[in-house]
Amino acid sequence: AALDAGADAVVALGVIIRGGTPHFEFVSDAATSGLTQVAILTGKPVGFGVLTLEDEQQGLDRAGLPGSKEDKGAEAAEAALATAVVIRGLAG
Repeated sequence: AALDAGADAVVALGVIIRGGTPHFEFVSDAATSGLTQVAILTGKPVGFGVLTLEDEQQGLDRAGLPGSKEDKGAEAAEAALATAVVIRGLAG
């Protein structure tokens, strides 16, 4: 909806935590495939900030919270925006 409304890019954020079934792989593959299709069909960048985790602590470590080691959401946003700038430059 955001891309159809004129947004130059979007960021998808989420977490998938591994459980004891193959469901983790199915959901991870579907998320990756679906977001890739959005980018292909719209021609606009989709920042992939969907974390695949073994446990909740890994998510906290990557969430950009005080004391976190990483900020994967910010990295996904930066990548989407940088790609949108390049696309605009090529179209200009």
